[in-house]
Amino acid sequence: MGQEKLKNRVDVLEELTWDLTALYKTKTDFEEAIEEIKKASAKFCEEYENKLVDATIIALALKDYERIMQSASLINHYAFLPEAVDITNPANTELSRFVNNLLAGIDAKLSFFDSELISNDSDTLNQVAKEEKQFAPYIRHLKEKKSVQLDPIIEKTLAQLGPVLSAPESIYEQARLADMDFGTFTVGDKEYPLSFVLYEDYYMYHGDTSIRRAAFDKFSTVLANYQNVIAETYYTQVQKEKTMATMRGFDSVFDYLLFDQEVDRDLYNRQIDTIMNDLAPVMQKYITHVKEENRLDKMTYADLKIDLDSDYSLKVTVEESKELVSAVLNVLGQNYVESILKAYPERWVDFVQNKGKSTGGFCTNPYGTHPYVLMSWTNQLSDVYTLIHEFGHAGQALLSAKSNSILGEEPSLYLIEAPSTFNELLLTDLLKRKSTDARRERFALTNMLTNTYFHNFITHLLEAAYQREVYQLVDDGKSFDAAKLSEIKKTVLKKFWGDAVEINPGAELTWMRQSHYYMGLYSYTYSAGLTIATQAFLRIQKEGQPAIEEWLEFLASGDQHKPAAAALIAGVDITTSKPLDDTIRYLEESVDRIIALSKEIKG
Repeated sequence: MGQEKLKNRVDVLEELTWDLTALYKTKTDFEEAIEEIKKASAKFCEEYENKLVDATIIALALKDYERIMQSASLINHYAFLPEAVDITNPANTELSRFVNNLLAGIDAKLSFFDSELISNDSDTLNQVAKEEKQFAPYIRHLKEKKSVQLDPIIEKTLAQLGPVLSAPESIYEQARLADMDFGTFTVGDKEYPLSFVLYEDYYMYHGDTSIRRAAFDKFSTVLANYQNVIAETYYTQVQKEKTMATMRGFDSVFDYLLFDQEVDRDLYNRQIDTIMNDLAPVMQKYITHVKEENRLDKMTYADLKIDLDSDYSLKVTVEESKELVSAVLNVLGQNYVESILKAYPERWVDFVQNKGKSTGGFCTNPYGTHPYVLMSWTNQLSDVYTLIHEFGHAGQALLSAKSNSILGEEPSLYLIEAPSTFNELLLTDLLKRKSTDARRERFALTNMLTNTYFHNFITHLLEAAYQREVYQLVDDGKSFDAAKLSEIKKTVLKKFWGDAVEINPGAELTWMRQSHYYMGLYSYTYSAGLTIATQAFLRIQKEGQPAIEEWLEFLASGDQHKPAAAALIAGVDITTSKPLDDTIRYLEESVDRIIALSKEIKG
């Protein structure tokens, strides 16, 4: 699938796309589900509005509400998954918008539910949590929201405005995936096609320096043409969040965005500051070694994702990935492996590249059926890292859904990336154990750095460091434009990479390349999750089966505990800096080992 021109969605192989019939077998079934949820919502209002006054009726209402939420989840996925793989198809956009408006209307009708529940005293709510343990997480959050809940009329209005309030991300995605035309670029006498997906998934890693840098230059030139409208879109997003924070009584937008994660600002700041200060020298040492091994004239921002040893690569087809996935996940037990391998025959994964498809990868989990994974497969080992990462989310979702209600199955955002990054470490461990010589061991270690840690501890962490500066501006009552965002991004990159990397023109526009900025304080959680994952992985290496059982228990716990208590199930104490410090030490040891192996290879 490499650098060929992207196909239209109608021209791709069906077996490499996902199968949405697990949601609804036919469009008629989907339409019937819409009518049913309308009726169920109307009946819910009739039976419970102004009547939620004791534990018995609250418990009954929660069970009916749970069923409505399950139906809404399936309806929502049936509408948004087609748009995710082809935003250029007007029918997909139309369906997605129709369902967004439908569900926003239902949310508005049902908004009385939380408002009335919150008005009950703590003893009544505690009784519900004690008698109906599956709803304990929901009750916990309700009690916490007492202090920030607005008047029921306002809550209803905000729910109705859901599609409008989420518009910035939709506008950004339309600009990025539908409007931006990257055309072609030329190196020597050859012309190469370019798109957002082709750059992010292919050219960014290209082994030919001339092609890689030329692709980056053209990519950046086109991005620059859209910088003002994207900056305005992003400003609308963060100003919306600041307004919501103020409305709910938060002095700071940071506290508002961290509220639902159930972590304080100390954990958030520690994650960013420690990595910016302590990991930066380690990665500067590594990236300098990459430059030397590749005999580059200099290491530019366009070169950051190249292989240390580009002549030693592992090509993996979709078919071949099955065996690798099975071998990697074997440590977690046969039940776990079998549950994940169903992804292939049941077509959970959309592997193909095509025009209008969302970049990167994601896993989404419609409650009551199997997860869905989006990818753009290029037959590279990095694709296996992405797939195993998303399967980590899938495995966690399946285990959590077995043990929890839909109202308590999704853990805090702070924990969400732990299962996914943990699986990446298992992949590296397998590659290391299969190593028969110094070059193969080095290959395994560098893939761990470039795929797992670079992506989660650096790329997303630098997003978070930039994002923190932007939110601070808004907290201080200031605004920003495209030039200011580029200045902030460039400063963050220069601080982390120092003199080891030339932050060449175009690097400052990296703020235009990621949809995470429209998801609150999400980017920093990648490194938080990987910190937990690293410590759990090292525990399993030392302690074996008992640590594996505790990890599986952690995965199944869903939202039963706040992040600090949940991480303790996996044997990790995130209230101290030790897990993060130990993880950075592990990375430094890995970099030193890579450099030692390079010397050994040279003899």
